[in-house]
Amino acid sequence: MEILIQNIINALQFGSFYALIAVGYTLVYGVLLLINFAHGDIFMVGAYIAFFVATFFLGEYGVVSPGALSGMVVLMLSIPLTMLLTSCVGVTLERIAYRPLRNKGAHRLYVVITALMCGLVLENGNLALLGASRKKFPELIDKTIWTLGDISVTNLKVAVIFTAIAVFLFLHFIVTKTKIGMAMRGISYDKFAIPLMGIPVNTIIVFTFVLGSGFAGLAGFMFAMSYPILEPYMGALIGWKAFIAAVVGGIGDIRGAFLGGFLLGFIEIGVVAVFPSTLRDLMAFSVLLLILWWKPTGLFGVAKTTKI
Repeated sequence: MEILIQNIINALQFGSFYALIAVGYTLVYGVLLLINFAHGDIFMVGAYIAFFVATFFLGEYGVVSPGALSGMVVLMLSIPLTMLLTSCVGVTLERIAYRPLRNKGAHRLYVVITALMCGLVLENGNLALLGASRKKFPELIDKTIWTLGDISVTNLKVAVIFTAIAVFLFLHFIVTKTKIGMAMRGISYDKFAIPLMGIPVNTIIVFTFVLGSGFAGLAGFMFAMSYPILEPYMGALIGWKAFIAAVVGGIGDIRGAFLGGFLLGFIEIGVVAVFPSTLRDLMAFSVLLLILWWKPTGLFGVAKTTKI
């Protein structure tokens, strides 16, 4: 029983990372019907931004006196700034890569190819600017470990899980209870009629990228604190996994992305608990493939019909 509870806690932590990234995929898809394949690399950029922001406040660059700010103060200052700067990266991609294609009426396939290219640009741009050497994220808060028998839980794991839940509740409120959320849902239904109602479509799209990229930056920050080794390709695999989690949950639905992320986390930890760790990705993706065979639209997805 103790091993089971420990695995559940570990699965909740991994699932929280996947869920935080998956909601970014599903937000953009829900508005633009675009799979933003660069989103995993925005997560990577967010982790690097978090590193430079945190080290800046810790006094690494001579602007702030070393030791002038406590780790908790640095944490509180770094999180919103990281989210803001990562949002700027996402909005920049939308402005220079996706919007010109959208304005010219390009086929969705070309936009997807552009998204893949943007991800490669972010990865290799990071590699060119910062080099291949890994960076160690500074320890901002003391790790506290609570133990009950063989069960151990750290304050960081609890923070990651509650952060994911808080983000889901916030996004669900934005999308379902606010006017801008109603506009986001309206664009997904009929992007041609929405401008006729006086709704600025580009403003809504920018807001969507701000939300998705900002929370990808938050995920990068929490991931860097949990696993403090950063490298340029860290967002590739976790980004693909989060995308698959969003598809399994029903891409375009925030509930589906959130639960799909946790489902993938539970499957991976369950596989590692029973089988060799080398089989983790193989068996996890096989189970997700079976789910899509059973329900191609995902757990919460709804098949759409088009009138001709």
